[in-house]
Amino acid sequence: MTDSPWGPARVALTAFFAIDGFLFAAWVVRIPDVRRQVDASHSALGLALLCLSIGAVLTMPMIGRLCLRYGSRPVTVGSLALLSLAVPLPAHAHSVTALGGVLLLFGAGYGGANVAMNSAAVDLVAQLRRPVMPSFHAGYSFGGLVGTGVSGLLAGPLSTAWALALSAALGMAVTVGAGIVLLRSPAAAPVAPSRSGRAGSAGSAGSTSGTGRPAEPSGTATADAGSARTRTRLLVLLLGLTALCTAYGEGAVADWTTLHLTDDVRASSVVAATGYGAYAFAMAGGRVGGTWLSIRLGQNRLMLLGGLTAAVGMLIAALAPVVPVAICGFVLVGLGLANLFPLAIARAGEAGGPQGVAFASSLGYGGMLIGPVVIGFLADAAGLPLALTTVALAATVAALLPLSVGRRVTGGR
Repeated sequence: MTDSPWGPARVALTAFFAIDGFLFAAWVVRIPDVRRQVDASHSALGLALLCLSIGAVLTMPMIGRLCLRYGSRPVTVGSLALLSLAVPLPAHAHSVTALGGVLLLFGAGYGGANVAMNSAAVDLVAQLRRPVMPSFHAGYSFGGLVGTGVSGLLAGPLSTAWALALSAALGMAVTVGAGIVLLRSPAAAPVAPSRSGRAGSAGSAGSTSGTGRPAEPSGTATADAGSARTRTRLLVLLLGLTALCTAYGEGAVADWTTLHLTDDVRASSVVAATGYGAYAFAMAGGRVGGTWLSIRLGQNRLMLLGGLTAAVGMLIAALAPVVPVAICGFVLVGLGLANLFPLAIARAGEAGGPQGVAFASSLGYGGMLIGPVVIGFLADAAGLPLALTTVALAATVAALLPLSVGRRVTGGR
């Protein structure tokens, strides 16, 4: 591994995050077309989208174990290959049932890629000794931005089937190229689960203390070890709940923004794609500055301000009667949510290793699991704008949970 902060491994891993965002955005932009293709109501579409999250959540625990056994880098390459192969499939579904089936496979690749990539990123962050996790997620956001822009421009000239097929080809090409670089780069040392209940701390070992005094009796040491494991589990749980609330918001924006802008605010398909692009651009910009902000403000304060900003922005986006104001609201949502998920997952990985990432990610994508169903049924019952206001509530909870983490973990950042 080179001493450069942007060595080959970091560049390749950022490319994986970027193509992951590109492929997901390519699908998101085509959701209205696929909805018409399968003739789905809001609630039926919500159930189909639920299958994507189910595929992801069911896969994540297994991916965590595979990362421990084979290393996170090979698993990252395999997961992105699966995702690339699954991307074109929704264009060939002609019923809600068929759509749900292919989205299960899509979700398996997407969920696996996110656990493996984040586990590899946690190891690399520990080696670089800088809080650069937001920069990887900035790659995801920029990939989503490019995917949204390209897919929006091609919405007229190309059919859904051709657009998703070309996206899949690009995904496979990046997977092969970046995979070769990542696998040939010197591996970062895996981050071991913390024994102290504090992210990034090492458990004490040996028979003497740091002052040369005899170690505590074994019974006391065992009790302390059990207490430390409990604190670590609690820490990962709270961070996972933060990720859950954040992913609920991210999933809602991804799945319903274009429909909200076209159906409720009467925007054209191109303008609706631009609205999602504005959200993705704001999130990317927020993540580019995430490392600097987390150092200057502290992670807890940054997550608090981000969650509250997202809550205000979502209320504006959901209730605004005109397109420009609604898009401005989505920009605030993007800025607010930008660093919540990456910081939560990074801290869970520091505390619990790959299994901490897998557990927190599973909870996080549980937000995407319940989000489509909640939003879909509320939209049918009370309208999509009111349904989207639940994102503001989730963002507020995500803002407050890190404060609880800080109180329970000495030195919480």
